[in-house]
Amino acid sequence: MADEQRISTTRRISAPAGRIFELVTDPDGHVRIDGSGMLVAAGDARRVTSVGDTFEMDMDREPLGDVPLGKYRVRNVVTHIEPDALIEWAVGGIDHPPIGHVYGYALAPVDDRTTDVTSYCDWSGVSEKWKARVSWPVVPLTMLEKSLANLDRLVSPGA
Repeated sequence: MADEQRISTTRRISAPAGRIFELVTDPDGHVRIDGSGMLVAAGDARRVTSVGDTFEMDMDREPLGDVPLGKYRVRNVVTHIEPDALIEWAVGGIDHPPIGHVYGYALAPVDDRTTDVTSYCDWSGVSEKWKARVSWPVVPLTMLEKSLANLDRLVSPGA
């Protein structure tokens, strides 16, 4: 699904919400499921548990083929978190605050062993200045879909 300032995709995954939540609240888990190829390593890999928690990520923009930034690091700030249901974070620089876009995973249990997982990016909080400087969404919908496929592979039975 897409609108002018948000993209999202949902996939039904054969795993309980708690198991999925464990992976998506672990910065190393983000690297493991990344479908964009941009996430290189979690610099301070501590599980996030609360709004305001931060985690750093070593990045490489080259897989997108749009801006030749080379290697860089971001500091993500958790903006929403609900156990076994939601994690959302804003992306910022090491030396500057987030610019207003967020990524997240929303988990909706279907039953004890199955969860609908939605991955999204929302840039409605980005200033007009940044909206003009950057092509939105930064990460295309196809890459969010690939992240959900990677997540499915890692948490489904037999993984």
